[in-house]
Amino acid sequence: MTSRYLPYASRPHRFAGQFLSDVLVIGWIVVWVMVGVFVHAAIDTIADVGRQVQSGATGISESLNSAGDSVDNVPLVGDKLAAPLDAASRAALELSDAGSTLTTTATWLAWLLALAVAAAPILAVGGPWLYLRARFFRRKRLALSLASSPAGVELLALRALTNRPVRRLVAISPDPVGGWRAQDPATMSGLVSLELRAAGLRA
Repeated sequence: MTSRYLPYASRPHRFAGQFLSDVLVIGWIVVWVMVGVFVHAAIDTIADVGRQVQSGATGISESLNSAGDSVDNVPLVGDKLAAPLDAASRAALELSDAGSTLTTTATWLAWLLALAVAAAPILAVGGPWLYLRARFFRRKRLALSLASSPAGVELLALRALTNRPVRRLVAISPDPVGGWRAQDPATMSGLVSLELRAAGLRA
């Protein structure tokens, strides 16, 4: 996988580690998303109760109001008979409003708790993972870009002299700095290979 657009190393062991970490992190995210969905569904049952209360109370209020209008037409005693029905209709309407409020509150609470439960573990693991993967991807693209030009090869060799352990440098050449200054092909190739391997790429 030497393509600069693939966020994986071309060295087998490092590729396997990156792929395994991606699978584990994605699995972790999926698990916590499912937990969040479960929490949302559990809290949303309260909102269902509110919807049922609202629907039932609204129907009762309409029925009582209709009955009150009918009774109100009875001569002499119509007003007295309609008054308790109208009061009951208003009470049912207030109960319907309470059900609506419960539905709204429970709906918001369901989303809030679902996000609170799932977001923290997802960000705790996914944040560092995403940062490391993005940093590797940028480093890989930079290394491939530098390796494609003579000036970039020289800079890669210089980076190897600066960043790699001395024991690895002297394994390439007894005098790696002198070889770099003299542009010795064997030394330059060894230094570039060392830097590319450190970036997870095959030399």
